Formats: sequence, structure tokens, C-alpha cells
Amino acid sequence: MVDTAGAGGPMKSASGLTSPGRSQSSSLFITTAFTTCAIAALGFLASGASASDHSALPESLTVPETMLVKSLQEIAESRMDSALNGVEQLIKTNPNFRLAHLIKGDLLLARSRPISNMGDTLGVSQQHLADLREEARARLQRHRETIPRNMMPKYLVQMPPEQKYAVIADTGKSRLYIYENAGGHARYLADYYISSGKNGSQKLKEGDKKTPIGVYFVTANVPRQKLTDFYGGAAFPINYPNEWDRRNGRSGFGIWIHGTPSNTYSRPPRASDGCVVLSNDDLQTVGARLQVGITPVIISDKMEWVKPADAASLRRKLTKHLENWRRDWESGNIEAYIRNYGRNFSNGNQNLMEWTRHKREVNTGKDWIKVGISNIGVFLYPGRDDLAVVNFDQEYSSNNLSNRIKKRQYWMKEDKKGPWKIIYESAA
Repeated sequence: MVDTAGAGGPMKSASGLTSPGRSQSSSLFITTAFTTCAIAALGFLASGASASDHSALPESLTVPETMLVKSLQEIAESRMDSALNGVEQLIKTNPNFRLAHLIKGDLLLARSRPISNMGDTLGVSQQHLADLREEARARLQRHRETIPRNMMPKYLVQMPPEQKYAVIADTGKSRLYIYENAGGHARYLADYYISSGKNGSQKLKEGDKKTPIGVYFVTANVPRQKLTDFYGGAAFPINYPNEWDRRNGRSGFGIWIHGTPSNTYSRPPRASDGCVVLSNDDLQTVGARLQVGITPVIISDKMEWVKPADAASLRRKLTKHLENWRRDWESGNIEAYIRNYGRNFSNGNQNLMEWTRHKREVNTGKDWIKVGISNIGVFLYPGRDDLAVVNFDQEYSSNNLSNRIKKRQYWMKEDKKGPWKIIYESAA
């Protein structure tokens, strides 16, 4: 571990005192060297910006992350003793936080000699150091950026009443965002550092060690006692591959949201076999908000924001199309009903022609039909403006059948300026 190797010989000999005969100006040179190499190289300070420009830490950051960023900011302000005290307190409460150990080692080493980079020690794997530097970059990048309060994630078009929260994972920035349901509208609650696939995102096949991109839902809650230590305090599988993945030939399985081993506080940004990984403390907080079968987990490689008015406009359009579909079905007019379906429709077993034939046969025995839909959720697919996942409760009754099911449809714009059409439909 870096904290062991990094705290070895050189740092123990540099016990925190400036070497004899070293002048005040020389000590300042060492401080400047460390600040420049360990902070500016990470992109913490924007060109021309000073540390004071970033003095307000986001309230949503977890306590350990807040302490870490605060110490790094103090380094940028040349407040080395305060930074060291903060890092030592962080390690005391989170002894397995390897990045904190690395920063402590650098702070101690910088008192005895100039250092050229973050983690400038001997005997430590360069890949391990690179991973920790990437984690530092990801955490500091979040500190520099604020959540746009006048914008919202484009994916959360409408949240159904039963859904209390939505989860959005941004693999590009190693963050997981929690939004709460405020009367069907999304309201930002918190965000957390995450690790994702070793080989990036856009999962295509089993074993590619990539994290999928798409709209998914939590399917189970696997408790700690049923897991090995590798998965941490809990695991929440999601429904990868979803209907869209299977339609596009994507394979694989076992994509979970889970924690870290007991000897690891956090993992590098790219470290999993495709899962979304949080620290165990963060997972406990996030896990308490996940509803099996209900909570959407939207995974993107780049967070996309829209104005609330734009989301409201799309919500009106899609719910109007959904209501037209319901009304056309209820009318018994099979021609009007089928016009709601796209030419590339498939339910996994039937194409549009087969679906139409089936519906015609079913309708011959119907004297009347009543269709009620409620609890509607609408989620735009990451990276696309023409594909949406629509979930709802459907209550169907006719002269010879009654049932109530949860249904899922995929709506797509077949043409850039054309209407939305159903391209997939099945029970959710």
C-alpha cells in the first residue's frame, strides 16, 4: 500500500522539521515546489485563479472528501501545518483512505527536499500512484464545479409518485448523483465519488470490463452476509442488459452498485469490471434510498443538463403521445392503435407485422375495452434526444379480461422532426 511505502525511510527521517541550515527562503521554495507539482498539475487551480477562488466547499460532499479537499486547498495556500493536521485527522477516522496517506507522505517529504510530482517516492508502483493521482483529479474536479441550480439532468423527464429518488452515474467525472422526487420533478440532493469500469464505458460484451450506458433499474438488494468482502457492505444489481441492450446485441451480466473491501476506503476512478463502486459509508447512505424494482439508475459517460422548461416541454409531448395510445387502444380502432407503433417495433418475440396480426385477432372478441394508466415515469436515454423509456401502471379491463400490470415502453423519434413512436413494449 502507498501509505506504508510512502511513509517509509525518507519520510520518517523527515519527521516534519526543516533540515538544519535550511533558510526560510529555501523552505518556501520547497513549499512552492510541492504546491505547483501536487496541486496545479492536478488541475486544481484554473489558469489565473487563486486558491481563495475555491474557498467554499460544496455542502453535498461527504465528510472525508470535504476534509481531503480542504487540506489540498490549504496546501495551495501554503498552510502546510494545517493541511497536515487535517490529513492526519482524516486518516485517523478513515485509516484505509490511501489517497490521504499519499498526501500525508508528500507533505512530510516536502519538508526535507523538493518533490517533482504527487507521490514522489521510491518503491511504489507507478500504476498505483497514477491511479491515486486520477482519484485526486476526479475529487478536485468536483470541488471546482458546482451543480447548475437553474438546470436539471435531461434524463429525468418525469418521476412517478412511487419513486422517491433517482440515481445518475457520470462515469466521465466519477460521480454519482442523487435526485429526489419533488412532485414529479427532479431536485438535487447529493453526489458521491465512484469508481467504474477499467476499460471505460459503453459496455458491449461479457468480459470487456466496461460500464454500460443506459437507463436501468435496481432489481435486488443483496445484503452483506450473502457477499464476499470484495463487494463491501451491500450490492444492488441493475437490469443490464436491458431491453435496448439486448436488441442491440450487447451481452454480459452482473452489473451492480456495490461497496469496497474492508481494507480499502475507495478505489481509483477506473478499477471495476463494469460495476459502479462507492465507499462503504457512501453506499450505506445511497443504499437507503434505493427501491428495488422502482429506482432508476441512469449511467452516462457525460452528464447532460437542460433547462426545466425544456424538460417540461418534452414531458408534455411524450405524455400526450402516451394518452393518444391509451385512447386509441380503448376505442377499439385497431388502425389508429397501430399507428402509435414504429416500423421497427419489437417486443422481443414479435415484429410490427406479427404484433398487428396478434392484436387484430385479440380485438375480434372484444365488445368494449377500458385502459387506465398511472404512476408514469419518463426517462430520456443518455447520449440521445430521440429515445425515451416510459414506465407506468396499466389497469386493463374488457368484456372477457381484467388485469393490472407494470408496463415498460421505449419511445423513439423515427425521423428527426417526426412524431414519437413505440419501438418496444412489454411488462416491466
